[in-house]
Amino acid sequence: MPTAPDLPAHWRAMTLAEPGRPLQAVWRDGLPEPGAGQVLIRVCACGVCRTDLHIVDGELAAEPHPVVPGHEIVGRVVKLGAGVTGPLAVGDRVGVPWLGWTCGVCEHCRAGRENLCDQARFTGWQIAGGYADYAVADARYVFALPAGYSDAEAAPLLCAGLIGWRALAMAGDAKRLGIYGFGAAAHLVAQVARHQGREVYAFTRPGDTVAQDFARSLGAVWAGGSDELPPPADPAAASLPPGWVSSLGGHVELDAALLFAPVGALVPAALKAVRKGGTVVCAGIHMSDIPSFPYGWLWGERSIVSVANLTRRDGDDFLRFAGDHRLEVSATPYPLERANEALDDLRAGRISGAGVLIP
Repeated sequence: MPTAPDLPAHWRAMTLAEPGRPLQAVWRDGLPEPGAGQVLIRVCACGVCRTDLHIVDGELAAEPHPVVPGHEIVGRVVKLGAGVTGPLAVGDRVGVPWLGWTCGVCEHCRAGRENLCDQARFTGWQIAGGYADYAVADARYVFALPAGYSDAEAAPLLCAGLIGWRALAMAGDAKRLGIYGFGAAAHLVAQVARHQGREVYAFTRPGDTVAQDFARSLGAVWAGGSDELPPPADPAAASLPPGWVSSLGGHVELDAALLFAPVGALVPAALKAVRKGGTVVCAGIHMSDIPSFPYGWLWGERSIVSVANLTRRDGDDFLRFAGDHRLEVSATPYPLERANEALDDLRAGRISGAGVLIP
């Protein structure tokens, strides 16, 4: 573990000069100094998230450039800013999530919904992120990480895991859960759902048998294409669980559906698959336009909700769960300098689970 005299004079950051262009490796002289209430972290791993793609591709509102993406940071604290005291100490392994700062005084923050703060700043977007050798973070927004996970395994917990956790909470006590898009978030939340005794139905890109096999390996009771309805029920089969029904023409009715793929057309598809009173949860920060659909698909007190960011309580609760229930994290490592390749693989659906950059 380096101490202050051992810190390097030069360090790298994979930098986005403007949206739509490849990231560039930029060498910098002198490490950033943590300000009051901040910590300097040596990055050990950083997950590659679809939100990073939205930033790189210009699908999220432009920020002053250059931008250093990356908001699933696992690292070691190497320096404390003024005023930072216990429990953080130099040498601690910590995680840095998407939500990097909130005002603390607005209506949302005071109500415990800091994820909706209008002044919020986000790691890897307004705050330089973890596609780098070092990063600075607000000490109030870093998490202690559960033991038993390598750095590469812990990184996806910090967004894929957290957003899946919050999305699952939005589904309430849904027993039969559909998951649309089976990537980093889905492969973690499917395991959480199974630990909670729910049935998981996985919907992937049509024809993606690799992702479907992956879903079944993690406990999904069924996996198929997103252009399909859930499997048909067979009323004559005595082994069928309650709820295999009815109004969908003999198909299983879902209690809720979680959408991780940023494809607006999946919203009406999911509505057709959920029962009356069911919920469709849109878990991404960006989605293509939702096409029009008959009101009858929504009628019956079905609802559509979105998930916005996360709170620190979400992080504490999920990471505690991950410590108590070992999740199998599928992490594909890439050297930091191959960040563009990792993003291309994510864009093309070539990553099973999560991609992770290793400086």
